Amino acid sequence: MVVSKGKNPTPQETFLQMAQAAGLRDRLLITMGILVLIRLGIYLPLPGVDRQIFGEVVKNNAVVNFLDIFSGGGLSLLGIFALGIIPFINASIILQLLTAALPTLENLQKNEGEAGRRKISQYTRYVALGWALIQSLGISFWIQGVGAATQPGPAFMIETMLALSAGSMFVMWAGEVITEKGVGNGASLLIFISIVAGLPRSLGNTIALAQQDSSRVGGVILLMVIFLVMIVGIVFVQEGTRRIPIVSARRQVGRKQFREQASYLPLKLNQGNVMPIIFASSVLILPASIGQFSNNPVLANIANFLSPNSWGYVVLYLLLILGFSYFYSSLIVNPVDLAQNLKKMGSSIPGIRPGKTTSEYIAGVLNRLTFLGAVFLGAVAVIPTAIERATGVTTFSGIGATSLLILVGVAIETSKQIQTYVISQRYEGMVKQ
Repeated sequence: MVVSKGKNPTPQETFLQMAQAAGLRDRLLITMGILVLIRLGIYLPLPGVDRQIFGEVVKNNAVVNFLDIFSGGGLSLLGIFALGIIPFINASIILQLLTAALPTLENLQKNEGEAGRRKISQYTRYVALGWALIQSLGISFWIQGVGAATQPGPAFMIETMLALSAGSMFVMWAGEVITEKGVGNGASLLIFISIVAGLPRSLGNTIALAQQDSSRVGGVILLMVIFLVMIVGIVFVQEGTRRIPIVSARRQVGRKQFREQASYLPLKLNQGNVMPIIFASSVLILPASIGQFSNNPVLANIANFLSPNSWGYVVLYLLLILGFSYFYSSLIVNPVDLAQNLKKMGSSIPGIRPGKTTSEYIAGVLNRLTFLGAVFLGAVAVIPTAIERATGVTTFSGIGATSLLILVGVAIETSKQIQTYVISQRYEGMVKQ
């Protein structure tokens, strides 16, 4: 086996471990098998629906096209996995907001350890089931309203609710299996594969547009260059950290005296990774979906205002990204706890007094980093959409605004987890020798 001398494994070592190490190979096979199974389930038809009529209704529907990004085309095809991972994402948003607001849930998360986190996960599943039932009920009303139901009535609605909710729960379970027994975060990978599934169609439409209208070639090239530049920028931002220097005091253990040690506290530029943009998209699409699936004129106006192509959507999208960035940053890093832990370890930041002063300093640095990260996320969300409107090339609609960060972020997270497994296998091999 080829083992690199550096800390990070080389690509050759990584691929060898993926092929030879039984543990990593099994995890990869489980992950790929579940992802293929979920993709096949997208094409299992929902019973009692006239697909020709439904296809004409959703052909140019902006809300359905946007939701298809997260369901991998399942909503427009109306398969049994049409809801996909969306109910679980919405349930996660609700539980995380409640955890920050309710002391009982906060105590479960912080003080109850693994048992408390399992309880919160169970509550999330219950909320996801309730959310799936509500969404499937709205979809059943919508299908009947557009005349796409072959036999409309209570029986059709119950059948649709059961089929869509069961499909959503299966997708949620599959994501949890990937997280526990596979590689990467299950929910993120399910969204990742759904976005990737739509890329060939978008590329094909873009090539066809350039062939039909030669004046659009310049716009297509400009859009592709913008995408490449933003991918490079996303990688730098996702990996960017602010290193706060830390000095450990001298310690004496028995007869040995340990000298001062200098280290650093790494604070990521983008603490929430892909989650702020996913949550912001999910929250914004909710009222638009309700308005789209109902016949209420007020809700229909709200749906038009929050359409992914409207400026109202862009402004609210930026504000939600900023809010969720700060929210996620507060969940991941607690300045007060960090300051207390540093004080207990006998460590301090040079020039900063331990205790409250340290927590205030860390909070100030974290707020500035979070703001910069949120501004970058907003740029990722807005710039591709603005370029699409300026050039008239809309074949990548939705991909640039929401999905680019998700694709790159999930790819980075998954590759890091694979590298972690490779390094652990390397050390296990050294111990056995």
